[in-house]
Amino acid sequence: MTHATTHEERAGREGALKFYDLSHPWGHNAPLWPYFPDVKIERFHYMAKSGVLSQQITTFMHCTTHTDAPAHVVEGTRFMDEVPLSSYFGTGVVVSIPKEKWEVITPEDLERATPSIEAGDIVIVNTGWHRHYGDNRRYFVESPGTYKEAGEWLRDRGVKGFGIDCQALDHPLATAIGPQPNGPLIPGVLEEYKAHTGREAADDFPEWEPCHRALLGNGIVGFENVGGQIDEVTGRRVTFAAFPWRWTKGDGCIVRLVAIVDPTGEYRLETGEAAAS
Repeated sequence: MTHATTHEERAGREGALKFYDLSHPWGHNAPLWPYFPDVKIERFHYMAKSGVLSQQITTFMHCTTHTDAPAHVVEGTRFMDEVPLSSYFGTGVVVSIPKEKWEVITPEDLERATPSIEAGDIVIVNTGWHRHYGDNRRYFVESPGTYKEAGEWLRDRGVKGFGIDCQALDHPLATAIGPQPNGPLIPGVLEEYKAHTGREAADDFPEWEPCHRALLGNGIVGFENVGGQIDEVTGRRVTFAAFPWRWTKGDGCIVRLVAIVDPTGEYRLETGEAAAS
């Protein structure tokens, strides 16, 4: 067999794969969590000046589609560079769990989800909220989300990773947006929640980021602000890849979350064996 034939066959197998980008764009005017400073991008060299383009960026890593390091919320746990690369690659499911303003994803929702959530899965939940993604109160303040019970269900099921198309792994009122440390960030949000639900936010969400803690504190990676082509793979079992930077002592990282499917079933990973001489 010639090298040309080998390359052609490899290209054919790779060409049959389908890639779905589950990430929101990053750049100027990226939608931001309520107390983050703006993304800053400066051109230090550009074509008319230097014949090359070189840019410098200033950004929070918890911006657009990203992953959290365990050390982001749990003292004494792993930073970004200490999380195994294998945590960001694997098979799993994208499940539809539609929710409205301030609703909570429950263990029952996860139990009924299809395809079924299995041990070792990377799980992405499509609530439909990614359609509201933008610089607006609806997306960041009024979103649905997970809370303690869902986080503990995912932990006990033994999943490998979890992501959601909302502002954070936890319900917004279980973050600093609500009655938590440094909150409430948004004037009137607690009164609005009571008017909307008839309940006190502090009663419904007494703990700070318990889903983050249940997941990240137990070696389960998390993805926030999932979006992009999520609707195209919802209800399907896929392979995921989303590798963060090798950032020493990093608390999180913007990622390109990708879902991959192989319609032919013919693609395989290389064995690592040396080529024959």
